[in-house]
Amino acid sequence: MTESVFVVAVDGPAGSGKSSVSRLAARRLGYGYLDTGAAYRALAWHVLEHEGDTSDSTGVLDFVGDFDYAISLDPDDYWVRVGGTDVTDAIREPRVSEAVSGVARIAPIRESVNALFRALVAESDRPGIVVEGRDITTVVFPQAPVRILLTASPDVRAERRSAELAAQDPSSVADALSRRDASDSTVVDFLTPAPGVTLVDSTDLDLDQTVQAVLDVIGEVQASGASGASGTSATERTGHGR
Repeated sequence: MTESVFVVAVDGPAGSGKSSVSRLAARRLGYGYLDTGAAYRALAWHVLEHEGDTSDSTGVLDFVGDFDYAISLDPDDYWVRVGGTDVTDAIREPRVSEAVSGVARIAPIRESVNALFRALVAESDRPGIVVEGRDITTVVFPQAPVRILLTASPDVRAERRSAELAAQDPSSVADALSRRDASDSTVVDFLTPAPGVTLVDSTDLDLDQTVQAVLDVIGEVQASGASGASGTSATERTGHGR
């Protein structure tokens, strides 16, 4: 991790609000925003577009060579591209959401994209970057000054994801979320904060309150002058008023 960029690492399960909260927090701070999950989604989209099978680990690796990926770190001008194609919206399609776990659990791919994430942060001209996704606090940036696990109860996460995907049946969304959790949990523990990681439980918080809770954690670390992960136990933030 470069010393000149202040990294805020945000972990959490699907539907916890990682993307919305991280992007808004970055905007408030004047930081960059890196959605790491977009890389896996973009690769899944790339494989599907070429009629590949994302459940075939060996087959997926064959598509990595010509995977030309780019992402914006500007929270006010967010885009994702594969080659010359803007896939910002396409990677959120249900077919991609269903396929992304098959890509994300392939160890060589995770190692490759993790190196990409670190390079994007190191090359950024922003004073700080909020990096969100799975295993960001433990694998990608384990020494980040701020490490947060953002979570919520399964029912609330399913409700929020259903609201985002209004065209889909709520029960189908809940089932898909459960399958995604089960699949991803075989690769990384995204429900239990590692030592030194602050748990922010947004079950009873609305979006603004959750953003403020994250900003409070960042502010406390900056006020203390901390430059790396500290402490040996997780702390917890919860709230009410949702």
